Amino acid sequence: MRINNLKTKTPLIPKKNSFLKYLKTHWQLYVLLAPALIYIIVFKYVPMYGLQLAFKDYMPSKGIFGSPWVGFDNFLRFFHAYYFWDLIKNTLLINLYNLILFPIPIIVALSLNELRDGRFKKIAQTITYAPHFISVVVFVGMLIAFLDPSTGIVNHVLGWFGIGPISFMTEPGWFKTIFVWSGQWQQLGWGAIIYLAALAGIDPELHEAAKVDGASRLRRIWHINLPGILPTIIILLILDMGNLMSIGFEKILLMQNPLNLDSSQVIQTYVYDIGILNGQYSYSTAIGLFNAVINFIILIFFNRIARRTGTSLW
Repeated sequence: MRINNLKTKTPLIPKKNSFLKYLKTHWQLYVLLAPALIYIIVFKYVPMYGLQLAFKDYMPSKGIFGSPWVGFDNFLRFFHAYYFWDLIKNTLLINLYNLILFPIPIIVALSLNELRDGRFKKIAQTITYAPHFISVVVFVGMLIAFLDPSTGIVNHVLGWFGIGPISFMTEPGWFKTIFVWSGQWQQLGWGAIIYLAALAGIDPELHEAAKVDGASRLRRIWHINLPGILPTIIILLILDMGNLMSIGFEKILLMQNPLNLDSSQVIQTYVYDIGILNGQYSYSTAIGLFNAVINFIILIFFNRIARRTGTSLW
C-alpha cells in the first residue's frame, strides 16, 4: 500500500490582537505614554527643521526658508578659525578628565553596599546624595566662596601650611581640576544610586555559596559584585563616550571669567556667546551640528565595540 505524503499549506490565521484592538484594550497605558511622546515630538523632533540654518546665511527679516543657501561655508569658517583647536582641546581634556574618574561612583557604590550598620549607611548615603540637589548657581557660588583668595576656607587651610593665597578661580591652570572634581563631589552619590540598584539585583545565594567556599569579602566583590554590575557599567560608559564632545555649559559659564577663558572656553559656551549674545545664528547652528555629529559617530563606534562583550545600547 502506497502512502502519499501530501504537503498541505497552513491556513493564514488572522491576528487576533491587532494594534487597534490592543490600543482599545490597553488605552490607559497609551494615555500615560502620551505626555512623554508629545514632549519628545514637540521639543526634540519639530525643532530639527531649524538645522538647515547651518547651511544658510540666516536673516531674521527673510526667515528660515527665505534666507539664502551658503552650503558648507559656516563649517569651513569654523574649521579655519584660529580658536578651533583651542575649543576642541578644552572640550576633550575636560571630558577625558571626567572619564578618568569614572570608576569613583562604582567604588562608592561597592563601599556603601558592604556597610552593615544600617544607621551609618543611611547617614553616608544622605551625605553623598545631598550635593546633587543643590542648584548649579548656588553650587558655583559655594565654590567661589570656598576658594576666595582672601576669605575662602580653602586658602585659610593652605595658609596654616605656609601655602598661598592661591587665586583658584582666575588661574587657567586650576580651572579643569576645579570643574571636574567639584562635579564629582556634586554627582558622586547620584551616580552611585544606579550601581546600588544593580547590586541589589544580584542573587544573594551567590554570596552564600562563596562564603561556604571560604571566599573573602574582597574576593566576593571582585568575582560576584563586579561581574553582576558589569552590563550597567558598560551602558553608562557608552553614554558617557557619546557625550565626549558635550559639556553642560551652565556650570562652565558661571565659573568662567576673562582671566581663565583660555582654559574654560569650550564648544558649548562658544556657541552660546556667538549664537545668543552676538546673534550669529547660522554660524552657531553649524558648530552645534558639527558637535552633535561627532558625538553620534563616537557613540556608534563605542557601542559597536561594546557589542562584543554582549552588552550594548542596541
